[in-house]
Amino acid sequence: MALPSLASAAKRTIERGLAEDIKKWSLMKQTGVSLKYMMDFGSLPNDNYLLFSAQFLHKELPVRLAHRATELENLPRGLSSKADVLKVRDWYVDSFRDLRSFPEIQDSKDELKFTELINQIKMRHNTVMPTMALGILKLKQELGRKQGLNELPEIHQFLDRFYMSRIGIRMLIGQHVALHEPNPPPGYVGLICSKVSPVKVAQNAIDDARCACMRTYGTSPEVHVYGDPSFTFAYVPTHLHHMVFELVKNSLRAVQERHIDSDDDCPPVRVVVADGIEDVTIKISDEGGGIPRSGLPKIWTYFYSTAHTPLDGPPMEEIPWIMAGYGYGLPISRLYARYFGGDLQIISMEGY
Repeated sequence: MALPSLASAAKRTIERGLAEDIKKWSLMKQTGVSLKYMMDFGSLPNDNYLLFSAQFLHKELPVRLAHRATELENLPRGLSSKADVLKVRDWYVDSFRDLRSFPEIQDSKDELKFTELINQIKMRHNTVMPTMALGILKLKQELGRKQGLNELPEIHQFLDRFYMSRIGIRMLIGQHVALHEPNPPPGYVGLICSKVSPVKVAQNAIDDARCACMRTYGTSPEVHVYGDPSFTFAYVPTHLHHMVFELVKNSLRAVQERHIDSDDDCPPVRVVVADGIEDVTIKISDEGGGIPRSGLPKIWTYFYSTAHTPLDGPPMEEIPWIMAGYGYGLPISRLYARYFGGDLQIISMEGY
């Protein structure tokens, strides 16, 4: 199936029949899927399971896409008319249309074709986050100083819903596609690993964050990890890596910039992994100067960043490495934590 070019940003009118179909499906309720359910259900994938999973996604994904496409049409402050936001809306509309055009899934042959389609849809949406970020940044630029950073709650609430939904859609598609892997790594059920070592995942994320810091500053503070590497739990390693990477990256930047003129070595960032009876907790602490109390509410907004804004920066394919400046690191990491029932909290000691 041919997919539209990701470079297209021209505004287009949605055909009446398709628009009515999107509206109808946007009124349907989404079906929640838990981590345990995905693990139990996918532990022994066979043709019948994959067929059932594809049939579920054939009905569930259009509902989720319709919700987002409808919301993208009705954003406040003229955000819906921004070229970048229109581009994202068109991707959601195209993906909805492709799914609704796909015939009923009746056998394994249909299931394989459907799996190919949803994998193409997932790839179509790869750059949704930086594209939306550009639209938000342009709105922020237009508002200038007339509007405070915390005075647009309706946009922040929309972005939380939008990105949480995106995490869910990509998880559902990725899980189904991954179950076709003929030789999955030991302990994996699709994207979920039943024996994730948070210490080992944290170490990999730290290595990546330190590399990013070295590319920017030519050097990087040390990071000390405390915890039992043999402790494991069931989770999605890519989600955990994303959260730790973003948080450690923030800490490294704060420490590096605070101590840049000091003759002494930068103090290390500390990462502590604790396994409790109910929760796994990861604490990341640094001596980067903290955040004033008045600034704490701002750190969860998509408008706020203490880094340089890369509005006219490098090309789109390089954006994932330089997300500092979009103000997305913390709010997106909190959504990843909350997706499976966790949370992300910040405690600051200003001046330390």
